[in-house]
Amino acid sequence: MENPELIPRYKMDVMDALYNRRAVRNYLPKKVDSEIIHHLLDAAIHAPSALHEESRGFVVIQNKSLLDRISESAKLLTMNEKKQNIDLQEEHVLQVVQQKEFNVFYNARTLIVIYSTFKGKFVSADCWLAAENLMLAALTYGLASCVIGFAVDALNLPEWKEELGIPKKMTAVAPIILGWPSGHTLPSAHKPPLILKWK
Repeated sequence: MENPELIPRYKMDVMDALYNRRAVRNYLPKKVDSEIIHHLLDAAIHAPSALHEESRGFVVIQNKSLLDRISESAKLLTMNEKKQNIDLQEEHVLQVVQQKEFNVFYNARTLIVIYSTFKGKFVSADCWLAAENLMLAALTYGLASCVIGFAVDALNLPEWKEELGIPKKMTAVAPIILGWPSGHTLPSAHKPPLILKWK
């Protein structure tokens, strides 16, 4: 692997990364270099892990045809689920996924899926901690990211596990798109912390 010091990245402290990360849904049609991906995965595995079990694995997908097929599968699955139990929010989701041109990966050219490698009480938390590390690290390379919840159920279908070579016992937890942003994403407003008790 190339020396990480030779790959351009921004000097950014942890708080800057936390406050500047955005969920980006508009990308340039350009792949993320494999060397950068290796460094992001390395950042991900340095996340905390319950009992240091490190119960997570990664799948990297950059094949556009494959991404498009998974997107269509996720859309179909979402439409079938939402039609059975619809409320105002679900109706909005349906309107979005029913658009022919809508791609659940927003045309990003890189998808990293974090899988739990076995079942356990804290394996999902391990995966999400790794996801946060990965997304914050991506920001230091000028990359944008977004968690794609739409894709979780599709990626856990037997047919997709078989095609991707994923053992049945493993579970897709955190699908994250990565790419070069095509514009500026404005910050979202956040509610203040809900402090339930302070003694």
